[in-house]
Amino acid sequence: MSDQRLARPRPGGRGAAQHDSSSLEGRRRALRARRLRRGWVAWALLLPAAAFYGVFVIQSIVRTVQYSFYDWNGVTAATWAGFGNYVEIVRDPELGGSIVNAFELILFFSVIPVALGLVTAATIRKFATSRLALVSRTVLFLPQIIPLVAAGIMWSWLLSTDGLVNQVLRAVGLGALARPWLGDFDTALPAVGVIGAWVLFGLCMLLLLAGMSKIDPSLYEAARIDGAGVVREFFSITVPSVRQEIGVCVTVTVIAALASFDIVYISTQGGPGNSTLVPGLEIYYLAFFEREIGTASALAVALMVLVLAVVLPLQRLTRSGDS
Repeated sequence: MSDQRLARPRPGGRGAAQHDSSSLEGRRRALRARRLRRGWVAWALLLPAAAFYGVFVIQSIVRTVQYSFYDWNGVTAATWAGFGNYVEIVRDPELGGSIVNAFELILFFSVIPVALGLVTAATIRKFATSRLALVSRTVLFLPQIIPLVAAGIMWSWLLSTDGLVNQVLRAVGLGALARPWLGDFDTALPAVGVIGAWVLFGLCMLLLLAGMSKIDPSLYEAARIDGAGVVREFFSITVPSVRQEIGVCVTVTVIAALASFDIVYISTQGGPGNSTLVPGLEIYYLAFFEREIGTASALAVALMVLVLAVVLPLQRLTRSGDS
């Protein structure tokens, strides 16, 4: 009897340790299996979207790069052109000028909406509890939900020779400034830029306002105790705190400027002359009117590279500022 008692494993002894280690290993295996099942489920859910993206985006990009090395009108057999289409982009002043116009639009599509959005969002945040702030936020965001085609048509009427803008100028005694804003070589591109700034301003304002809502109010209280004014609070607290949101706004608006098409096509169609011609519109004309598929594809690839060259450093700069 005493021998049987001695043979039983004591609590905390070797038998208990082996039992604990085996149960721990079993739990680890179950956790591993559960994670593996979740991973397969995640991949299964991701597969349709990945397949759609691969067929309609990745394949299109690859085909565009392929076409850019050929002379092809879309019907007859294509002939190898090498880098000739890319050389033509550099040498042809019309193609190069469209890229320059797109970079000029960055001032209107990006700099102005972000700057005005910062000031407007800071003002609305300061009076967030008032009914006027709520109404202003809704009204200022309305241009973002208007279709770009409708916005282009509306502004074409406003900026025409007998449009509302010129009527107001004549009414206040500034009739000498009245002109066909979208038909003048000097004002056509800035006028298109004003339309883009009007459309994108509401989006920037709302994104920045969302970022400002996360700022700790105690920071402003401490700044006021130290004697900081409204301007100092804006540049020392508000702007640094929404650096990430500013990066998002700049990224979205710069892409909109470089890839602009709808507003330009509806309002000016690239005219007068080529003063408002942008790469997106030039690609459309080359591919569907002049039947120069190779040159259009080369310009599309160059535009994609330009967008990445501008956007990626902006994103890296924003991330490094946050870290």
